Amino acid sequence: MSSIWPYVAGIVPTIVVATMFYFLIKSMLEGDRRERLAQNRFEAEMDRAGRSGARSPSDSVPPPKAPGMTPDTPSTSGDDAP
Repeated sequence: MSSIWPYVAGIVPTIVVATMFYFLIKSMLEGDRRERLAQNRFEAEMDRAGRSGARSPSDSVPPPKAPGMTPDTPSTSGDDAP
């Protein structure tokens, strides 16, 4: 009976690490599944809002300005030249 303990001591850490690995991978896959469901719900909501003609809150936000530009600084790109 005393000859079995080295084998048990050798296999127990393997079982513990394998169990931890299983739960880690399981939680990662469940998190990914939940994220995909949330993304699908969000996209479906945006599609419904788009079809109903409603504007999203981000439609009213102006595009960001270049660093160092102020609202009264004229553009130097030449695109708006007469």
